Amino acid sequence: MTDAIQSMLNEHRTFPPADNAAAHIPSMQAYRDLRQRFDEDMEGTWGQLAKEHLIWKTPFLRVLNAEKAPFFRWFEDGEMNISENCLDRHVDAGLGERTAIIWEGEPGDVRRISYRELLADVCRAANALKKLGVEYGDRVVIYMPMIPEAAVAMLACARIGATHSVVFGAFSAQALRERVEDAGAKIIITADGGWRRGEVHALKPSVDEALLQGCSSIRHVLVVRRGGNDVEMQAGRDIEWHEALAVQQDQCEAVSCPSEHPLLILYTSGSTGKPKGIVHTSAGYLLWARLTMQWVFDFHPESDVFWCTADIGWITGHTYSVYGPLACGGTTLMYEGVPTHPDPGRLWKICSDHSVTIFYTAPTAIRALIRAGDEWPKAHDLSSLRVLGTVGEPINPEAWMWYHKVIGKERCPIVDTWWQTETGGHMISPLPFATPTKPGSATKPLPGIFTEVVDGDGKTMMPDQGGLLVITKPWPSMLRGIWGDDARYVETYWKKFDGRYYFAGDGARCDTDGYFWIMGRVDDVLNVAGHRLGTMEIESALVSHKAVAEAAVVGRPDEIKGESICAFVVLKQEANNDLKAELKAHVAKEIGPIAKPDDIRFADNLPKTRSGKIMRRLLRDIAAGRDIQQDMSTLEDHRVIEQLQS
Repeated sequence: MTDAIQSMLNEHRTFPPADNAAAHIPSMQAYRDLRQRFDEDMEGTWGQLAKEHLIWKTPFLRVLNAEKAPFFRWFEDGEMNISENCLDRHVDAGLGERTAIIWEGEPGDVRRISYRELLADVCRAANALKKLGVEYGDRVVIYMPMIPEAAVAMLACARIGATHSVVFGAFSAQALRERVEDAGAKIIITADGGWRRGEVHALKPSVDEALLQGCSSIRHVLVVRRGGNDVEMQAGRDIEWHEALAVQQDQCEAVSCPSEHPLLILYTSGSTGKPKGIVHTSAGYLLWARLTMQWVFDFHPESDVFWCTADIGWITGHTYSVYGPLACGGTTLMYEGVPTHPDPGRLWKICSDHSVTIFYTAPTAIRALIRAGDEWPKAHDLSSLRVLGTVGEPINPEAWMWYHKVIGKERCPIVDTWWQTETGGHMISPLPFATPTKPGSATKPLPGIFTEVVDGDGKTMMPDQGGLLVITKPWPSMLRGIWGDDARYVETYWKKFDGRYYFAGDGARCDTDGYFWIMGRVDDVLNVAGHRLGTMEIESALVSHKAVAEAAVVGRPDEIKGESICAFVVLKQEANNDLKAELKAHVAKEIGPIAKPDDIRFADNLPKTRSGKIMRRLLRDIAAGRDIQQDMSTLEDHRVIEQLQS
């Protein structure tokens, strides 16, 4: 992006951090001191932190092996077990009665599970898996709703050295089959169904369909009874979860796993071709999950109730619903259903009912809740909240301000986190009681993370010039490859800069204060008459208008300009004949005439996956008038497509 234009959507508001002397990182000076430790001795600092924060069965002697870069290896001669680090260590420390998981089902049923109870359940599940023939190194696919048994299954796999691959429960049978076959899984753990929008969403039938299509490696299917819907059970293959666990002992020794043993495979969509099986290993991943819980969320396990709203089918749910909070010995909250059932106040009611102190959700969810109206959060006591977070995409400044004022009451710091499935944990983020924040900016890289904005040749860009976001040094929680495809790993993440940098695939700019502004995926950057424009900037300009609740911007082919700008807009009010022209003029004022949308289409909603992400590739097909080529198996509401095409 060598011709990237300087952003004209300038955000000048800055909010100082609140004072908190008890914070893990209580000031910018403390942040700078920690960064300096990494600058002066990166490997030594990582090694010291790994010794302090993890328990080891065999201590490591070597911190980083870069001999076969970009296939980096961390703490490779050490051995540990993630399940033991998340459970046994806390029970052994006398914290067995502390609540590990608070779970609320969509119908309103609640379970509170202590560390002692969770450890016992994990041991029973681990023994059941071993009974079914799962051995060290085998792969287990987990295809479940957001229920505690999903976390139990993950930890049970980790306990016996099996590699888990969680598949989002809303994915189709075909998507499930592709992932099972690529991983060569031996077992699928699923449920009859789970609750969504007041109805049971069946899961087991999708497993049956996937197995009819292929999946020859599968030996057994474990089925949790949750939804109460009728399912077929194939004799000899399908086994009731609760029956299998009931006959197992509640003790199971945690196996000793090398630090580089694969903990998980998590599939993420590629721009072309089949999904990529991102591999994360054990020690480095858990170390960063634990550290970022402390640094980014200022998590104090003795007093905080942490709620990450992401499903465990995504990396956010892995790191910040399960492994991060439990590695710290704290309380994590899980919720089964959708944010708006039975009404748009559901999230705020849960925060109030369970005294949530740290709340972490996606900008998409925030914008939807803004649209529902302020009366919903105002109806609930949110005084327990002390830190708010956002994840998944850049948050537009106006949504940030609503979050700050209406939810945080102008007292809760907001941590706008940038990271990826591939990075394992946060990379760029404010520290809640140290970093002055700017609405819409992820601010500065975390200690130990080295980032730059560069042009296509790898040359560092000047302040406020857009470019490509790269990470210049390895870090412990980085992906270790793509399952079964080393060449694709190198091609996707390292080839662009000849192995010098990890290329994140995102565009960004860094301002004069060293704050990073994420412009979105590089394929979401438009080339309009020779100018590079981030779709995020245009969307932010649209949403800053009082009439707009949500917006998505895509490009479409244009014979003259190369690409023209098409905006899909959800309004807070009824549309009128003058509003399109008014919005175009508003964008031109906020950014410049070059960013003015050529086409604006109004809709009641935007096409989103069931996890809440806007399906921009689908919007590109609609904008260009093409037949839709995208897989729509994860689309939340197919009626949206008919409205947008009309």
